[in-house]
Amino acid sequence: MTQLEPGKSVLEVDEIMQILPHRYPILLIDRLVDIKPGESAVAIKNISYSDQIFQGHFPQKPVMPGVLIIEAMAQAAAAYTSYTEGLETDGKVVLFMGVDKARFRKPVIPGDQLRIHVKTVHRRPPVWRFQSTAYVEEKRVADAQYSAMLAQGI
Repeated sequence: MTQLEPGKSVLEVDEIMQILPHRYPILLIDRLVDIKPGESAVAIKNISYSDQIFQGHFPQKPVMPGVLIIEAMAQAAAAYTSYTEGLETDGKVVLFMGVDKARFRKPVIPGDQLRIHVKTVHRRPPVWRFQSTAYVEEKRVADAQYSAMLAQGI
């Protein structure tokens, strides 16, 4: 991992790309804000009609797939945890271990700004458990609990 300045409360997309291996079109977070080490962070994803997924889901009524909301939650957790814990991620990947209690409450559509609140629930490296709630404006649109682990590259 490229060394980022420690103690920042905001990470921009170029800094997130120094942490995560994801790139467009699968990089699903644009910014990480309100970073509280060992506790929580908020990821922001600006939803645009030009996002590649909307060419097929669905052209007449574009809706962000729930599985991509879950992936954005996972990316938020991976970036926040890797950054705040100074994890050495070179040659390693963060892998999902499970998703529980996922609920989708309102469609996310182009023009929305998805705000993903991620909180560490349990930590025993190389395994972490998280709780996330996604909002558009003040409305809750999705929730999930999930676990992930840091593993050697595949």
